[in-house]
Amino acid sequence: MPTGFYLVIASQFLSALADNALLIVAMARMQEIGLSGWWAPLLKLSFTLSYVVFAPWVGTLADAVPKERLMAWMNGLKVVGAMLMLWGAHPLLAYGLVGLAAAAYAPAKYGIVTERVPASRLVAANGWIEVSIVCAVLLGAVTGGALISPQLAASSLATEVRQLAALVLAQPTAWLPGLLVISALYAVAALLNLGIPPGDRRYAITWEGPLRMVGQFRAANIELWRDRDGGLSLAVTTLFWGAGATLQFIVLDWAQRALQLGLDQAAYLQGAVAVGVVVGAALAGRWVRLQHAKRVLLIGVAMGLLTPCMTQVHSLTWAIALLVLIGASAGFFVVPMNALLQDRGCRILSAGRSIAVQGFNENLSVLAMLSIYAALLALELPIGWLIWGFGLLVAGIMGLLMAHDRRCDALAVRAAGCP
Repeated sequence: MPTGFYLVIASQFLSALADNALLIVAMARMQEIGLSGWWAPLLKLSFTLSYVVFAPWVGTLADAVPKERLMAWMNGLKVVGAMLMLWGAHPLLAYGLVGLAAAAYAPAKYGIVTERVPASRLVAANGWIEVSIVCAVLLGAVTGGALISPQLAASSLATEVRQLAALVLAQPTAWLPGLLVISALYAVAALLNLGIPPGDRRYAITWEGPLRMVGQFRAANIELWRDRDGGLSLAVTTLFWGAGATLQFIVLDWAQRALQLGLDQAAYLQGAVAVGVVVGAALAGRWVRLQHAKRVLLIGVAMGLLTPCMTQVHSLTWAIALLVLIGASAGFFVVPMNALLQDRGCRILSAGRSIAVQGFNENLSVLAMLSIYAALLALELPIGWLIWGFGLLVAGIMGLLMAHDRRCDALAVRAAGCP
């Protein structure tokens, strides 16, 4: 791997870990100020919306300035978001600011990898990224839980910190030590970003008016969708991230209803999926080459067909085994598809713009699929029906994408072309 790659991975890991820990602390802060439980999902919404709303501009921003510096600046902005919560700002505002920084950080992070890692190593590089993201999600949730634990809040060190903070804050939050730890994680990530050697790739950037940039982003979105390999990989990753976000909630609901687990124990089953993703991503990075990326589409179909098997499992041991297998299937097929998308996007558009298009579509899918899932839950449909519908939907769409790609191959052989 090129010089600085592992600094990108390390800074990404710390920044994502802090994002997930801050979500837990923000939820605790909402309870502290007396907000109802239905406010908690709005935190995820405030974070994700920035990826969709600011997509037309963040890609150009990532191409306009050195990406390693932009990543450091965005981690600095995340520090501001955490400190705003410490100073008493509404958690939605503070976490939304962190989401804005993350939305600008993503094109720079993936763009710097796309620019500096050769195409022959891009699948392996994406394997590293996906493993770091999943590990950050797992450890971030654990870290957040530790930072809001009663034991830490009652410790003598935490008490002394709050007493010192009382000199400058009117009403120090009980979670002040946790917010300071999270701010420190962001700061360390920013320092690692500054240690990344500067690249030599430069783009001719022309900043236009806001509406004109929206039009340019729309054109870039259409151009990437119309490309054969770019559109295929974009469709797969868009489906994957929307399905993955929904699967998190399905696992929690199913574990509580079918396995009679508490919410805390059900959360550990999400860890089983994450462990599987790590294994699948690592295997894909080792065994799959970029030119063979589309061969893993069949694994995506298998993942969808495995999901309804959850309805036939009634023991914790088999549940863990099945969820690890589902996660491994997901990791094995999404890493090569992500690498293919990055390669095509960089060739057709630019590193920053293509990642912004990818982020826009994937996060729009997350919002849409979670909204549909919430509506179906409101209609009180049985969880078994939802699991079957989810699994067959994923398998069906993946099957259609495979059929379309094979049709294009057949037309290409006959020199008929395929849009």
